[in-house]
Amino acid sequence: MAQENATQEQPEFRMLKMYVKDLSFENPLAPQVFSQPRKSEAKIELNLDLKNRKIDDSHYEVSLHILTKLVADDAEKPLFVIEVEHAALFLMKNIPTEHFEAIIAVDCPTLLFPFTRQIICQAVMDGGFQPFLMEPINFLAMYQNSKAKRQ
Repeated sequence: MAQENATQEQPEFRMLKMYVKDLSFENPLAPQVFSQPRKSEAKIELNLDLKNRKIDDSHYEVSLHILTKLVADDAEKPLFVIEVEHAALFLMKNIPTEHFEAIIAVDCPTLLFPFTRQIICQAVMDGGFQPFLMEPINFLAMYQNSKAKRQ
């Protein structure tokens, strides 16, 4: 019986399901963007927002909301705009309180991000552009910076 109680209290953490909540790709200058040479270098603007919410006592949703634009000084509009909210449902049981915030802010998005990155890359290629591979994101550093600002 003691062994059964110990098994029930073991921390449990895993991703149950990933899903796209929102996906939008805009190509406002098509088809001219593909036939006219650029007079200036294009640059990427990227905004990332991390969200989480409690579903029930042991399930949490964590989502990455990313808005990316490719802009050039010689264009009146962005060359492309992609917005994605990619989420996952996580099972989290018996997680010690002192570790919970870090798991939500670091471990969950770290597991989710490579798949979000692939969705963005594929949508950009389907839009007619060169593959856009986002740099890896250090969620631990983001969490530590956020925690330092709060203190």
